[in-house]
Amino acid sequence: MGKEIVQTKSVFITGATSGIGLATARAFAAMGYSLILNGRRRERLHTIEKELSAQVSVTLAPFDVSSKQDVVEWFKQNEDRLHSVEILINNAGLARGTDPLQVGDMSDWDEMIDTNIKGLLYVTRQTLPHFLKNQKGHIVNIGSVAGRWIYPGGAVYSATKHSVRAISETLRLDTLGKNIRVTNIEPGMVETEFSEVRFRDKNKAKAVYQNMTPLTAQDIAETITWAVSRPSHVNIQELVIYPTDQASVRDVFRS
Repeated sequence: MGKEIVQTKSVFITGATSGIGLATARAFAAMGYSLILNGRRRERLHTIEKELSAQVSVTLAPFDVSSKQDVVEWFKQNEDRLHSVEILINNAGLARGTDPLQVGDMSDWDEMIDTNIKGLLYVTRQTLPHFLKNQKGHIVNIGSVAGRWIYPGGAVYSATKHSVRAISETLRLDTLGKNIRVTNIEPGMVETEFSEVRFRDKNKAKAVYQNMTPLTAQDIAETITWAVSRPSHVNIQELVIYPTDQASVRDVFRS
C-alpha cells in the first residue's frame, strides 16, 4: 500500500482487472481521481491496487456484477465511500462463442445477458441515487459496434450491446434536468482478453487480429477521459470507434 492520498473526486470502474478497464483505471489515476475498482479476480485487483495506490486512493470492489445480491450488499456496506463518486464506467462485459443461434450454447447466452445487461443495470441502479443527491455525475457505458450492426453468430452478444445503447438513451431521458451525463462508447476491434474469453482459445483469439492493426485498450481509455473532461454543459452522447483497418463489423483490411 502507498501513502494515503485524500481525493475530492472518484471514479467507479467495473471490469477493472484487465483490458479497457485497467487502462482506464491507469488513465484516471494519472488525472488525480481516486479509484473504486471492481472485478471478480481478487488477486489481480490487489496487484493493481499496489500499482496505483502510490498515486491515488484505491478502493477495491471484488464482486461479480451479474450477482444482484453481491452488488446490492457491496454498495450497502460501502455507502460512505460513494459520496465522492462523480463518474461510473460500466466496462464489465464479455462475449461467448460465435455459433449460429440454432446451435448456440444457452449457458453462454445467460452469461452474456447476466453480465452485459443485468450487471450494468445493477451497478447503475446503485450508483445513480448518489449522483442525484450530489446533483452531478457522468455514466460511461462501454457498448460496441455490435450494438449498432449485426453479424453472423453474434445474435446474443449483439442483442446485449443493442440493450446497452437503449439503456444509455433511456438514462438520458430519465435523468434529464438532473445534471447527469450519459455517454455510450462503441469500439470496434480492440486487442484485449476479449477474444480469448470469447473463443476460450488463445490461438483463435490471436488470429482475430492477425495482419491488421487493432485498437488498444489505451485508445479507448483516452477516449473515455476525453469525453468526461468536456465542459459540464457538453455531453458526448455516443462515439463509434473503429481501427483504420476496419470499415464495418465484417470488413477488415489485412496486409
